[in-house]
Amino acid sequence: MILAPVGLVVILAALVAADPAISEARPHSNRPGRFLSLPVAQKCANRPKEFQYRGHNYFFSGHVPAHSNQKVDWLDARNICREYCMDLVSMETQEENNLVFRLIQQNNVPYIWTSGRLCDFKGCENRRDLEPKALNGWFWSANREKISPTNQTPIGWGYNPWSQTGHKKVRQPDNAEFDINGTNESCLSVLNNVYNDGIAWHDVACYHEKPFICEDSEELLNYVGSNNRGIRL
Repeated sequence: MILAPVGLVVILAALVAADPAISEARPHSNRPGRFLSLPVAQKCANRPKEFQYRGHNYFFSGHVPAHSNQKVDWLDARNICREYCMDLVSMETQEENNLVFRLIQQNNVPYIWTSGRLCDFKGCENRRDLEPKALNGWFWSANREKISPTNQTPIGWGYNPWSQTGHKKVRQPDNAEFDINGTNESCLSVLNNVYNDGIAWHDVACYHEKPFICEDSEELLNYVGSNNRGIRL
């Protein structure tokens, strides 16, 4: 099921916690008026292509010289990807998820951003199909496809990718930071054994700064291709 396009509220909050998944982010001031970036044709034509899956190109920011030392918040990560006609990675299948998990494991990556987002902003009100939000309100922002209920193994998968534990020692998502500093954990990150739980999905506050994986966006590639005659993408 595809979610209708909705607005975006990016949550930026001060850091006050010592939890390992919360304290890795550096606090910064609010930056109001932030929007999604448009693709840049030349960057799209020369976008990094580290590996492929089902015709889509991907890259991990840590393996691209221009971004190797970058850690950014969730919206900045999306915008970096979008300028390349890509978006943050969406793992709709177990095979694709395994590719991401394998990259994290083989390169000892502590965490990455994905395009996963909780529909808890303006436009998500009165959506019975998204209630309760913690179970049914998650979607891939890159393609607006709903994520399976968080307490169920997705259809066609052999496991539930959400972690069994976290700051509260309960199954993810747990919105733990809300109890600490009032910040919602509205973005989906893959963490590498932060809670002695292996590599798994976690809900994380969107202001945290992390490396990221970008994936080709059909929508943005088609947009740039149709507006730049003769461009090779």
